[in-house]
Amino acid sequence: MQLGRLDHVNIRTSNLEAMVAWYQEALGMESGGRPDFNFPGAWLYTGADAAVHLIGVNKDPAEGENLKLEHFAFSATGLAAFLEKLERMGIDYRLGRVRDFGILQVNIHDPDGNHIHVDFTGAEAAEYLK
Repeated sequence: MQLGRLDHVNIRTSNLEAMVAWYQEALGMESGGRPDFNFPGAWLYTGADAAVHLIGVNKDPAEGENLKLEHFAFSATGLAAFLEKLERMGIDYRLGRVRDFGILQVNIHDPDGNHIHVDFTGAEAAEYLK
């Protein structure tokens, strides 16, 4: 067996509507088709891929649980426009520089506090990696 790319991330939330809105507005994802499961949720797409699966729960999933996921990441283009959007929306971010690999990480948190970084490479990241 050989693994392929990561297919999706599954996040449990007691804040389903706000989470859907945030992923749509902040990251430009679109809600799309989802199987008719017997529990609430939403699938958010990057193009044709359902990259983030949200599961609606009644209480905060972190209560009484020791969740282990530290972060997940997307690769992207359009760094300047993304930073402008984050500032316009009042979303705090932190830049991480992985100079050896030429990656600029824009670290953000969704409304439930999940850590996400959006990675940029190439010429648009170069000025930030100096």
